[in-house]
Amino acid sequence: MGFSSALRDRLVQTATGAGLALILAVLALASPTPAMAEGRIRIAEQYGIVYLLLNVARDQQLIEKHGKAEGVDISVEWAKLSGGSAVNDALLSGAVDIAGAGVGPLLTIWDRTRGKQNVKGVASLGNFPYYLVSNNPNVKTIADFTEKDRIAVPAVGVSVQSRVLQLASAKLWGDAQFNKLDKISVALPHPDAAAAIIAGGTEITGHFGNPPFQEQELAENPKARIVLNSYDVLGGPSSSTVLFATEKFRKDNPKTYKAFQAALKEAAQFAAANPEQAADTYLRVTGAKLDRSFLIKVIKNPDVQFKLEPQNTYALAEFMHKVGAIKNAPASWRDYFFDDPVTAQGS
Repeated sequence: MGFSSALRDRLVQTATGAGLALILAVLALASPTPAMAEGRIRIAEQYGIVYLLLNVARDQQLIEKHGKAEGVDISVEWAKLSGGSAVNDALLSGAVDIAGAGVGPLLTIWDRTRGKQNVKGVASLGNFPYYLVSNNPNVKTIADFTEKDRIAVPAVGVSVQSRVLQLASAKLWGDAQFNKLDKISVALPHPDAAAAIIAGGTEITGHFGNPPFQEQELAENPKARIVLNSYDVLGGPSSSTVLFATEKFRKDNPKTYKAFQAALKEAAQFAAANPEQAADTYLRVTGAKLDRSFLIKVIKNPDVQFKLEPQNTYALAEFMHKVGAIKNAPASWRDYFFDDPVTAQGS
């Protein structure tokens, strides 16, 4: 007997980390996911202001709006997960159609599905600096972490935070030790990791997070400091969080796909032009208990850019291939992004 659609959705929406893989396997055996028809889209997002464009699209029903312009009534479903591994599993199982995660998970799933499902990027969600923050007064650089420390990341060895940390490690200790800090890294959702850094007194002494959690840590714990900035590691502003999908979804749902990208474009324009209203949207959609003025400051950070074109992603792709994290070597960023107008000026 199969699971009801309501139960299926509830299980997927509340799962995080490794537990999702088991849930998806059970669901697949009990009631295989049917092929999706034009007019339905299921989107997996994670935690943080980096998903603001999705929050805006959801709040203003922009996907539905642009669907009507294409002559399609689109049903939009949302799932909140934690970690690139969970998101990738959800996409490959057919539980979601659009996956939101870091560039690292995109490259992993692109490599894994090349010549099969052919997963590629749909759009960037903007440029955001990611900070590795520590509350250990003895840690000034990543070289100062010891066996007694634990660094929280969304998914060890998979998330973009983990991959950037590996790249920084390779630059410091050499390619052979690129994953040196994986052994003291632990998978933890951003809200939980931020709470640990702010409170102190736990084994978590480092958190490679994203906005607004990293800013919360710096503001609420005087011992917290930035140990590493992703922009410094990657050589400038870069797209850390992206959206991706299978080739089949893009091909079978051209109107829905086009409406989704149009909605993202409108959301990006709204967020850039209306930071105060964008902050209100984030608070309303996520239910986050943050000070509004604090959040507006995060959104107005000059290092933050709301744009759909991927920027400065190829350095990470080259590194991941160099150390054997992916088997296929992309010739350029165009290999792992679909050829769409909204991403035409990427890098």
